[in-house]
Amino acid sequence: MSFEVRLSGHPEAVAAHVVPQLVADLVASGVTAADPTLWGAAAEAEARVRLGWVDAVMASRPLVAEIAALREQFLARGVTRFVLAGMGGSSLAPEVIAASFDVPLTVLDSTAPGEVLAALDGDGSDGGLTRTALIVSSKSGSTLETDSARRAFEAQFRDLGIDPAERIVVVTDPDSPLAQWATSVGCRVFTADPNVGGRYSALTAFGLVPAGLAGADVGALLDEAEATMLTVAVDAPDNPALVLAAALAGTPADGAPRKDKIALVSDGTAPAGLADWIEQLMAESTGKEGTGLLPVVLLPVSPEIDDATDDLQIVRFVNDVDDTGMFDDTWSEILVSGSLGGHFLTWEYAIAIAGRLLGIDPFDQPDVEAAKAATRRLLEARPIEAPPAFVEEGIEVRVSEPDLAAAGTVRGVLDELWTRLGPDGYVSLQAYVDRDALPQLAGLRELVAADAARPTTFGWGPRFLHSTGQYHKGGPATGVFLQIRERTEVDLEIPGRTFTFGELIAAQAAGDAAVLADHGRPVVTLTLTDPQADILGLFEAAD
Repeated sequence: MSFEVRLSGHPEAVAAHVVPQLVADLVASGVTAADPTLWGAAAEAEARVRLGWVDAVMASRPLVAEIAALREQFLARGVTRFVLAGMGGSSLAPEVIAASFDVPLTVLDSTAPGEVLAALDGDGSDGGLTRTALIVSSKSGSTLETDSARRAFEAQFRDLGIDPAERIVVVTDPDSPLAQWATSVGCRVFTADPNVGGRYSALTAFGLVPAGLAGADVGALLDEAEATMLTVAVDAPDNPALVLAAALAGTPADGAPRKDKIALVSDGTAPAGLADWIEQLMAESTGKEGTGLLPVVLLPVSPEIDDATDDLQIVRFVNDVDDTGMFDDTWSEILVSGSLGGHFLTWEYAIAIAGRLLGIDPFDQPDVEAAKAATRRLLEARPIEAPPAFVEEGIEVRVSEPDLAAAGTVRGVLDELWTRLGPDGYVSLQAYVDRDALPQLAGLRELVAADAARPTTFGWGPRFLHSTGQYHKGGPATGVFLQIRERTEVDLEIPGRTFTFGELIAAQAAGDAAVLADHGRPVVTLTLTDPQADILGLFEAAD
């Protein structure tokens, strides 16, 4: 299946204006040739060491046989369960690949103690750790969440008399701290091209090894991407990557503002998790220097669809862009269809080119480190948490600005938070909870979007810190932020650390809130002291 794009209305007009110049400037072939000058002098040094992904399809071919052989070795030893410890680009791509090929892969990209324990225990019918292999995936090799999960699994393996070297597989950059550790203990190591950034690594070892060990046909995935290579690599007006980039990030001929909120909507045919992968690629690549494209993952019936704001551009994933039953020329939408491999490669090209149109470096992430540094400071200092502004029916309320809590009710606090939304604003809903125990919390997004009447994003913490977290600090200062936290007696020590998983996720939430407040972003934190009981009150307040 080739990758196809169909436009109507506003995006069609923008692309008609912008694509000819992209073709004339030889942008597509420049990306293919790994030309680091495409994004300007300020970005050249970073781009020079971040364009290895354009060769990933060919470079990754030898991995297919290596992954298959290792999987067979595991299966022969009775290892049938595969857990991935990774964050951001190291978890989102393998997650969508595994879902697309309908193979079981447990993805641990949280520090919530309950989720870590569930990953350690399995579902009770699969033999748990006795039949488990852990894939530890980190480009830098020092990601705190991933390192903490690795420590927990290593200790549990040893307690069961299992040699961790026989059960832990590492994917990382050459010579990283993780690579050095793995080599020292004898783990199997897959090293990836260091000239590929994490969010562009779907078709490298970071995407292929975890999904392939779980049983996905990663050779077929590379075939799909290869079938798309020629169409995105050439300077032609029908190049889908050029068309998509122009429609998303181009400036209209009349100079009107671009639609910078990008609604990602599936008709049910797109691979599960694809929108989440695109969310990270788009937000972390473009949200900087006060500009960017904000991805908003929606259901087909979300409030933003029925009453789209002027700054919202709908991108709809469909099975066939030429299905007239799905498309009306009076609409103003972007329709896309294609194989998963085609999606990966085309979106990588498109977002890189969008960075050129926005005038930013799409390969750096200058504001991601701020939340990490704040977390480290909190873990070292262990300050006493400030008392809540008030407590209502078990929900503790904390605010970044005293006026936000003046009403003295959760409902009033939310109403006040929405008043901080300008005509181009958005709501970021962030849930630092055990999502296995509280999956229904994701439904709060629909209520908040309807109540605030503005585009609303939802992210599980700390997962989103490695995706939209960059946009929140580096993008336009138009967001308001609603954190949901939980108090729970469930906790787990991190071997070799002075803090627990519970203390880690609390520090990550508090650290991010502090950084957002320092950037002048309004933040409300609602802590559920009895999560299962308090969640109903939270939904009622937001309705």
